[in-house]
Amino acid sequence: MSAPATVVPFAKTSACGNDFLIIPSKHALPDLDAFTRLICDRHHGVGADGVEWLFPSDLADVEIRLINADGSHAEISGNGTRCVAAYLCAEKEKSTFQILTGAGIKTCVLTGREGQRFEFETAMGEPKVLGEVILALGSGEVRGVSISMGNPHYVVFGAELPSRWKQIAAEIQKMQQNFPDGVNVEFAVVKNAHEVEARFFERGAGETLSSGTGSCACAVAAIANGRATSPVQVVAPGGTQTVRWDSEVYLRGPATILCRGEFFI
Repeated sequence: MSAPATVVPFAKTSACGNDFLIIPSKHALPDLDAFTRLICDRHHGVGADGVEWLFPSDLADVEIRLINADGSHAEISGNGTRCVAAYLCAEKEKSTFQILTGAGIKTCVLTGREGQRFEFETAMGEPKVLGEVILALGSGEVRGVSISMGNPHYVVFGAELPSRWKQIAAEIQKMQQNFPDGVNVEFAVVKNAHEVEARFFERGAGETLSSGTGSCACAVAAIANGRATSPVQVVAPGGTQTVRWDSEVYLRGPATILCRGEFFI
């Protein structure tokens, strides 16, 4: 008789199409990286861009550790953090949540709710504008702005989105000498002073329909270069998020709890 399956409960969430599984650490398995790769597989698992693992914290409502779909670790996801806030909000009667990430404590404030769809504004901290970086790729020279939102970003502006943007982004991510910790790549088109269209190619996940920190990086880069003025709406295939930059950056957008379930291994 075979041994009973190990059961791992999860919640699947989405923020503008950027999807995450939320799993409390009490259900963690010895090899989190391998398990995350398995459960995030879109054919043999539940499917997601990553898992936000929840741990108890004395400093915040919860500590989260993000592992990408490929098993690599990331400091923070703006969308993933907002998804965790939605998960907590569904469990507790609160409207403000402090979430400890690998990039520090982020405060999420509930601004609206309809059923299992939540909207939060998240204080994302002070950005670091590291300046223009010119890369010599096999496909040609690329000029982009290096930004840190607690995680690394490289934002490339253009009059339109290149047809081969994903291939170019993948090539940029291989530039270890420029980005020793890896990099999230954004291609952006400034539509007007308060709107930017963007595409995202993230560490550990590849193309994503949206990105919270990526939206912040695009807005900050556009504002810093005089291309836009706060607040900025960042439009992506998965939806629109609003970024305002005062003394720090604030990110507003939705997060939806799609379903809950059990994964058997």
